[in-house]
This record gives sequence, structure tokens and C-alpha cells, in this order.
Amino acid sequence: MAPAAKTAPKKVLRVLVIDDNLDQVHTLAYLISDCGHHADYAINATVALDLAQRLKPDVILLDLALPDASGVALARKLRALPGLQTVYLVAITGTRISREEAIAAGFNEYLRKPVQFAALEALLATKA
Repeated sequence: MAPAAKTAPKKVLRVLVIDDNLDQVHTLAYLISDCGHHADYAINATVALDLAQRLKPDVILLDLALPDASGVALARKLRALPGLQTVYLVAITGTRISREEAIAAGFNEYLRKPVQFAALEALLATKA
């Protein structure tokens, strides 16, 4: 039996992954691409701010534990950039912050590490 053909998303999303763990970044970028979307990544807050401002992504997956910035503080900075006030921000974390705390801090969604492919795929499908 042949595998089911993947359907292309209605809209190709530009997704920015911000995480200092290169294995995590590469895995998420692969999964995002496998869903038919475009993935960019940054491994620190400085690069993330620059890329976000230039690329204006549709979705940002943001690790809450970066070595050079708090994910919550970076989320606030991202939201303050022109054109990013309504970007869909997703907290990705292996820390003990709760979903409710992430939402209260301004994130639209919350995914626990390791991010499950089905959860990521479903989230992107709602945005495409």
C-alpha cells in the first residue's frame, strides 16, 4: 500500500524558530518544511530580533530559556517591532512554566519539548 500523499497547505507560512539548541532548531526546521512551510532560525536573541524584523514571519516558535535573554522578555521585544504586533508567538519549553503562564506573558500558544510532530503540524494547519 502506497503512503498517503501529503496535501499542500493553503498558505505557505514563514516560521522563525528561536532556540539555542541546534539539534532542536534543525529538527523543527525539518518538520516545518515537511509540512510545506518555510523555516528560518536564530540561535540567540540578537539574531532573532534582526531576522524577525527583516522577514516578518507568520509564526515564531520561541524557546523560553535562551542563554542571552529570557524568552518572555524577547517575546515583548518582538511584539514591539513594527509589523510584528500580531505575529503568532508560540512558547516552546522544557522548563516548568505552565501553559497559563506563557499565555499570560503574551504567547498565543505553548508547546512542551520535545515538540511532537502532530502538535506542530496541527498548529501550523490552523495558521495556513
